[in-house]
Amino acid sequence: MSGPDLTEMETEAVLSVMRGQPLALGPRLREFEERFSDYVGTRFAVGISSGTAGLHASVVAAGIGENDLVITTPFSFVASANIMLYERAVPVFVDVREDTGCIDPALVAEAIDDMVRGGKAASRWLPPAMREQSGLRLRGVLPVDVFGQPADFDPIMEAANRHGLTVIEDACEAVGAAYKGRPAGTLGDISVFGFYPNKQITTGEGGMVATDREDWAALVRSLGNHGRDETSSWLDHVRLGYNYRLDELSAALGVVQLSRIDEILHKRARVAAWYSERLAGVEGIRLPEVHSDTTRMSWFVYVVRMEPPLQRDEVARTLAGRGVESRIYFPPIHLQPFYVDRYAYKPGDFPVTERLGATGLALPFSSVMTEDQVDYVCEILAEALS
Repeated sequence: MSGPDLTEMETEAVLSVMRGQPLALGPRLREFEERFSDYVGTRFAVGISSGTAGLHASVVAAGIGENDLVITTPFSFVASANIMLYERAVPVFVDVREDTGCIDPALVAEAIDDMVRGGKAASRWLPPAMREQSGLRLRGVLPVDVFGQPADFDPIMEAANRHGLTVIEDACEAVGAAYKGRPAGTLGDISVFGFYPNKQITTGEGGMVATDREDWAALVRSLGNHGRDETSSWLDHVRLGYNYRLDELSAALGVVQLSRIDEILHKRARVAAWYSERLAGVEGIRLPEVHSDTTRMSWFVYVVRMEPPLQRDEVARTLAGRGVESRIYFPPIHLQPFYVDRYAYKPGDFPVTERLGATGLALPFSSVMTEDQVDYVCEILAEALS
């Protein structure tokens, strides 16, 4: 499905760490954090072991805890909702836009106003199993920059700021993207990036938390290092913490990957353009859309949608039979068995999300794909569609 874009520079950077010391929390991590904050445009960046760990630490930093409500999207990787549950908070889903798959800002604003008002207006937004529960309070919003395209943040921030809510930007799929000329990662109060091997740049596993708030950056750093404070000795722990550290080997890889990010994003955009050129006008599929507010798309995956009467799963099986991998992006979170059991969600609760989840198919995609490989995938896809 994907492959990292690595060169001898990355190999040499990792080897240079292996030849020296230390292997954790050393100069390469500090360099990666400083370069990343410069690139994104935030005052602080904190290396973390994964995007999921970064989202969890951001929830803790924002003071979100038991019985707190956070508005988010059901059309995402499941981690963006799970991290609320780690702190006994509750993800409150609202549906997404048909064109981008990002959370619908009009629904976010409506949900915020209703939930602040309380009563029946608020309860209709809650998970079905919790609509009679009391003692809940709205604390934040967590939009996801889906497939490398930022959510529509201006109206979300306006609605959130009216009521003092924290906005956590899940930019794990969108490093290098821009919204109305502003970089992804600067659009909320705190943001998180992921560097898994299928992401635009990779550290193997790893991520980064970015924010302008010094106190939050220090807290995230402490949370990720077993609750140690910057002034503490190695065995003094001032708070409950986690082992969410980003090691020197990963950071060294990240430094080089970040230095090549414009090259990598250009190559990914070129692969996306090849797909769009070859699939334009092909009956039965809908190509990805880039919204006019997205002033830079950071292509993470290339997802096409099967139009009725085409059956997406049949197409995927035909592709697999010819040696072409594909993936469903995304199965709706609210219909995952765990969420159905816990919150009593059912089909029909979020129709746009469910429609996208039932029709979307991610094709093989990376910056190292060749034009011949794209040609082959499109040829097999055309056969599958027919």
